[in-house]
Formats: sequence, C-alpha cells, structure tokens
Amino acid sequence: MFRGVPNVIDVEASGFGGHSYPIEVGVVLACGARYCSLIKPAEGWIFWTEEAEGVHHISRDILAQHGKPLDVVAQELNDFLLDQTVYSDGWVVDSPWVHLLFDVAHIPQAFKVSPLEIILTEPQMEIWHETKDKLLQDCEHKRHRASFDASIIQKTFIKTAELTQ
Repeated sequence: MFRGVPNVIDVEASGFGGHSYPIEVGVVLACGARYCSLIKPAEGWIFWTEEAEGVHHISRDILAQHGKPLDVVAQELNDFLLDQTVYSDGWVVDSPWVHLLFDVAHIPQAFKVSPLEIILTEPQMEIWHETKDKLLQDCEHKRHRASFDASIIQKTFIKTAELTQ
C-alpha cells in the first residue's frame, strides 16, 4: 500500500490520436516543487487537432514562441525527477508521450512514469471523480494545462486518502 503524497505528471498533446505528440509537460512533487514547460515540436511533428487546442488553449504560435527544444525539456525533466517515480492518471497516453519526447531527443529517461491506479485503493477509486469535481469547483482559476492538472490530481489523491482512512 502506498503511503504519502505521490509525485504527479501530466502531459498535454497536439491531439488525441496515435500521431499526436507532447506539447506541454507539468509535474508536481510530493514536496510541492513544480516543473512545467511548453515543448517546441520536433521537425516532422505536424499532426494537430483543433479539438485538442480547444481543450488546452495552446496554439501552434504559442509553442513556436515559448516552447523549449525537446532536448532541453528532456534534460530538465531528468534533472528534476532523477531516479524518482511519477504517477499519471492518464498513463496510457502520458507514458507514450513522455517516451516519445525522450526518444526523439536522444536522451535516456532517468525516471519512471507509472499509472496512478496502482497506488489508489478501491475506496479512493470509488470517490475519485466526485472528489476531483468538488476540488475543481472550489478552484478560483481553472485551466486545462499540464501543471494545473498535475496539481489537481495530486490534491485529489490526498483528499480521497483522507476521506477513506
């Protein structure tokens, strides 16, 4: 059984299909430290959906102006997360996007991405969505971005753990 506060990662992407790629990554550690960066698309990464842009509100222009190169983001993530495990509530898509980032950057990944579900108890899972919705309602500034989402996921984990003790 997992005890404590998990490190959480969230990734925003260019779309929802198999040709999508990471455009933003956000991490919040158990200690409260945070990392967030926009990612400049690699050469040849052209797949884009208006639907995804409508969700995360990150345009191609914003990425071109403010995104960091893949190798810089990969190295910063390695430095920030060295030998740690981060958990994702969307592991089935986040993990491949993180892997793609490191693969194309030609940098070995120095941390592990695991599914959040492996550390959630059944009682936590039963109240997860209701608890997360309540936390979102209580937020003053809501935005579907990687760092905000990682923070909400971590807060939901903490709250559901408290409510099910």
